[in-house]
Amino acid sequence: MPIESDHRGSDSLYVARVWRGRTSGVHQMTSIATSTWELVFWDQRGVMHAAVRGPETTASNAETAGDSASFGITFAHGTSMPHLPISTLVDGGRGSRHVTDRTFLMRGEQWQIPDFDDAELLVAKLVRAGVLVRDPLVHEVVQGGVAPLGSRTLQRRVAAATGLTQGTIRQIDRAREAAVLLGAGVRALDVVDRLGYFDQPHLARSLQRFIGRTATQLRQPDPAADPLSLLYKPEDPARS
Repeated sequence: MPIESDHRGSDSLYVARVWRGRTSGVHQMTSIATSTWELVFWDQRGVMHAAVRGPETTASNAETAGDSASFGITFAHGTSMPHLPISTLVDGGRGSRHVTDRTFLMRGEQWQIPDFDDAELLVAKLVRAGVLVRDPLVHEVVQGGVAPLGSRTLQRRVAAATGLTQGTIRQIDRAREAAVLLGAGVRALDVVDRLGYFDQPHLARSLQRFIGRTATQLRQPDPAADPLSLLYKPEDPARS
């Protein structure tokens, strides 16, 4: 396969998902929209890189490194970095300077690069150092809870912690879930009914905007098409 990947949940309240992947002979992929941000490490031709990648509000074409191995920590809604406002990262990112085989620079400090199995150790260190903070109310609201706050105050807190509005988060996560269901063989009409789309055209527009695929393309993938970036159902894996 040109792209091999797997992912796991986490028992950390700050982490939504930990993933790793490997590409072989792939120079372009479809990067699907995501409502979360992540810390990514990748080895390209023996050189290690590190970057923070923000939420992506639309599907886009992305160049890849051909043959490379990558690893990432996807952070839960409500987790943010005071020194790097997430609003500046939406549909973009920021690379780390002075990356070695074992360390990377963040907030002017050197940190040990973790691996797939011990990512939470790095997260715990970043939390203790104040590099990462968490707004539990934002996580609760995004998961469907009701907040004891006025709508404007809540909107400001969600935007500050995620870089997005609640509506945009819901749209992106619903499209991702629809893509997972269609890929599993669920009929488009059933996806419309299950996820609350108005009709099939509404589903089609959402898929095109956030996933870059039609329902048919998701149910019957074209082996010649650019591969999709990592796709999984947007849920709370620590509690699934």
